[in-house]
Amino acid sequence: MIRIGLIGYGKAGSAVAQVLREDPRFDLSWVARRTACVAGQTLGASGIPLVGLEGIDFSDWLDTHPVDALVDFSVPQSLLEYGEELKRRELMLVSAISAYSEAQLDYARSLGEYTRILCSPNITLGINFLIMAAKLLRNIAPFADVEILEQHFKEKPEISGTAKKIAESLELGSEKITSLRLGGIVGHHEVIFGFPYQTVRLTHDSIKREAFGTGAAFALSELALCDRGFYTFEDLLMKKLKEQLAAN
Repeated sequence: MIRIGLIGYGKAGSAVAQVLREDPRFDLSWVARRTACVAGQTLGASGIPLVGLEGIDFSDWLDTHPVDALVDFSVPQSLLEYGEELKRRELMLVSAISAYSEAQLDYARSLGEYTRILCSPNITLGINFLIMAAKLLRNIAPFADVEILEQHFKEKPEISGTAKKIAESLELGSEKITSLRLGGIVGHHEVIFGFPYQTVRLTHDSIKREAFGTGAAFALSELALCDRGFYTFEDLLMKKLKEQLAAN
């Protein structure tokens, strides 16, 4: 059983916590959230310790609350706060942060020399499979027109990190991304290929935020089988695809 510390307990983090708590492969050992907590506070009646991110000393906290892996759904700066302890203790990391700077991503890659690191701006299985399929079609038909549409809840201010990743993987500029903010949409991404006489649309919808939890669970279970290094979700899917092809 993999012991997990969850960092970030917003809308996505709380859904992830629910999935991890129900999965017998994992032990959700504690949750760190941005809002302050009183000493001894727990996650409802579960008995799982809650701690506030502000002012936490990860060295002391991990001494008294050891885990095998961290799952991060918080903010980019958190990586710098726990990164050295991650390296020293060789803890796995599954991060779903979508707004890392290049310097922060370089730091995450450097941690892969000491342990297993996965960073993915969208950690759902479906969206990462969509990216793989879009790259394949782009390679088959580089002449096709390609546009990316992303829709999210109206409070989301920035362009979707997932849409940026799709564009980057297809070697497209940000001008090819159209963003819509509507009501309470969890997440919609669409890659549209315009061919002569036909159109292909690859679409993914996040219906509930628990999809992030099932993606995190997949990433944790697969990362545990990997060597030290820095991985993307696509790396894990390609590994599974190659294993499937070899078996056939």
